[in-house]
Amino acid sequence: MKLVAKATLQIRKPVSEVFDGIVNSEKMTKYFISESSGRMIAGQELRWKFPEFPDEYPVWNVETETDRLVSFVWDKETVVRIVLEPQADGSTVVRVTEDGKENNEKNLKWLTENTEGWANFLACMKAYLEYGIQLRKGAYDYMRKG
Repeated sequence: MKLVAKATLQIRKPVSEVFDGIVNSEKMTKYFISESSGRMIAGQELRWKFPEFPDEYPVWNVETETDRLVSFVWDKETVVRIVLEPQADGSTVVRVTEDGKENNEKNLKWLTENTEGWANFLACMKAYLEYGIQLRKGAYDYMRKG
């Protein structure tokens, strides 16, 4: 059995705005990452930085379907899929899955951490897209080394 990290949240914005909020690196830096080497475009390989960590993280095998899907790899064992589901009221349900890890003790820790991480990603994206609030700012300062 493979382990799958999952998180789902409804955002009160049209699917086109939510999609742009994910693929547009300028918007992503307002709620998720601190730097990106570019926009998420199919086939693109990117480098992401997070405000709380000094390292850069590679993002590759990017796939996009406008207003429907963003998929990428940042861990050789897993694939991240962000599926957008437009709702009748004009909002969007966002479903994130990251799967592929074998079920073992080490990966159970990964499952917990990544499930929490994707839930945080969605909450931060919702706060930013709906209200212009940057929830992540300062939230992980305690994790910085030194």
